[in-house]
Amino acid sequence: MFNSLFYRRLYEWYETQHRVLPWRETDDAYAIWLSEIILQQTRVAQGMEYYMRFIARWPNIETLAAADEAEVLREWQGLGYYSRARNLHKAAQLVVANGWTPFPTRFEDIRSLPGIGDYTAGAIASFAYNAPYPAMDGNVYRVVARLLDIDEAFDTTAGKKLFHQHIETILDRENARLFNSAIMEFGALQCTPVLGDNCQQCPLQEFCLGYAHHTAELLPIRKPRPKVRDRWFTYHIYLCGDKTLLQRREAKDIWYHLYEFPCTEEQTEDKYPFTHVLSHQKLHARFLVHRVQKMPELPGTFVIHWDELNDYALSRLTLRALDTLRTALPN
Repeated sequence: MFNSLFYRRLYEWYETQHRVLPWRETDDAYAIWLSEIILQQTRVAQGMEYYMRFIARWPNIETLAAADEAEVLREWQGLGYYSRARNLHKAAQLVVANGWTPFPTRFEDIRSLPGIGDYTAGAIASFAYNAPYPAMDGNVYRVVARLLDIDEAFDTTAGKKLFHQHIETILDRENARLFNSAIMEFGALQCTPVLGDNCQQCPLQEFCLGYAHHTAELLPIRKPRPKVRDRWFTYHIYLCGDKTLLQRREAKDIWYHLYEFPCTEEQTEDKYPFTHVLSHQKLHARFLVHRVQKMPELPGTFVIHWDELNDYALSRLTLRALDTLRTALPN
């Protein structure tokens, strides 16, 4: 089914249609790893700014390993899923400690790093070293599901095993770098979630069972999503002259090791003007401004000057609230 014509069509499409992105123009494993971590759960347009900032500030893994976690979280601010940033920093330190610089070359060593699963390890190994490993991101799952008309959920343990078996049979092992780049981009630009007229203009149409069976629009299948949990936060912005109070989140919860204003969590009948949706949680928040003559002594808090606030990594929710409340806050 997947003969030389299939690969030629895919590669010709990629040659003319792919986006020019900086991490595609290099075989530097560090730069590729950095881009892959940033682009997890993140659109390319948003991730580009963060990638360029990180690579400028920490141009190699040694400089990233030497940074403080707080610095890394601060640069990550606004990107969400902060465990990615913590794992990025831990992985850099582990690479340096193990003497794997400038970056590990063995798939097993890459896979052992914090924050790296099979997909990311395969992407790094193939893009940096042309090693014969597949890179199964969401776009590739969609393409494979449609090509082979697979009606099993791809995000279950059994589904992932099945899809991995299939991609191993499709992978162009001599040209893994090109194949993975092309099929990922094909899913991102051509074989998109909403197809429209894309099927009619698809260069791989004759190889696609989903097209032949009129099921492409229904694929891929996902497992049922868990129920979203609601939470209610009240933040207290204490202002004493040009000073305020902050605290660092220490519980293994959302926004671990980020900073915030003193916060309580409870549902009341008061209005919560801010909402923030995470993968399985919907946060309802209100921010109360208190102008005081003396700072209250609250456990876990510390005093900073207001103009130092930008030195601390804050959640996107807090940044949104500060922007909305700016007329009531110091300049």
